[in-house]
Amino acid sequence: MIAPGMAQLVAKQLHGMPGIHVTATGFDGRSDLVLIEVERGHRKALWSLRTIEDLFVEVGRTTRSGNDSPQGIAERIWRPKSVERALSVWSAECRPLIRAMTYRVIARVLQERTFMRTDLRRALTHAIAANRPKWRSADPAQVEVWVSEYQMDQIIGGLRLSGASMRQHDGRNVERSGALRPTVAAMMVSLAGEPGGTLLDPCCGSGTILREAAAAGWPRVQGGDIDPEAVDIARRNVSSAQVDQWDVRHLDLPDASVGAVVSNLPFGRQFEVEGSMSRWLADALAEMTRVTRPGGRLVLLAPNMPADALSACIHLLSRDTVRLLGTPTALWVFSRL
Repeated sequence: MIAPGMAQLVAKQLHGMPGIHVTATGFDGRSDLVLIEVERGHRKALWSLRTIEDLFVEVGRTTRSGNDSPQGIAERIWRPKSVERALSVWSAECRPLIRAMTYRVIARVLQERTFMRTDLRRALTHAIAANRPKWRSADPAQVEVWVSEYQMDQIIGGLRLSGASMRQHDGRNVERSGALRPTVAAMMVSLAGEPGGTLLDPCCGSGTILREAAAAGWPRVQGGDIDPEAVDIARRNVSSAQVDQWDVRHLDLPDASVGAVVSNLPFGRQFEVEGSMSRWLADALAEMTRVTRPGGRLVLLAPNMPADALSACIHLLSRDTVRLLGTPTALWVFSRL
């Protein structure tokens, strides 16, 4: 399970990992899904990929037609032989199974013309109870069973292997409203290229990108923000980073002094900027370009990038649409010429 809009980016990462084969991608209305087959001995590598929000082991999958009942879908998803295989993986990755496990079901569907997602959740809960009479429905539970319609009429069920620490990366010391999802920050850092020199986030907020850069092995991470409260929080969250209070349009840094710039730019939704957004962005981008060495990258989150904000010193490598807090935005990757 992936942050919405990032399935193809994560699929590219997975394609480069030995023993892992991407078979499909999709979206269940809340999150992107990437379906994979993993060869024996290669599961461990998945846990190190910081762009994944949750890992599941498949129980079963099915298709539905217009007159399908939730009960029929649940029975095709929860088949005893497939369940036994999935539980063996769950037990190896999570904890030993006991006879009286607790469980809960989470269901997501793309449309509710013929039945509601709550109907599917109830039907799957009943199917599990019939197959595992010693198990007890509870919330929270030891076993989470997720069923998602990841493409229209394509439904898959799985046991959740991961906990909250996977998507939160063990959490920040100090939280701040509007903070970037750690998995998105990890993807942005990965798009900055191989670690070398300084990675700069000039609008660092609570320091999520700085944390991911340090985890990725950048020799030096540096950040700054115009908000003194953000500077204080980032320093507490990433004690190894240098964090300064500044205006991104006037960075106290030499020309071509950083290896990459990675930043989630404020775009007037939660944080206001002075003057027109177009003028602010042009000035900020010019300054970020100035401090980036030739060959380095600028990886930026922003809904729009007006043409007059771009200079001849940068080249657009890619643009991908993602959703943050339910709002569409774009992930831009530029190369400094």
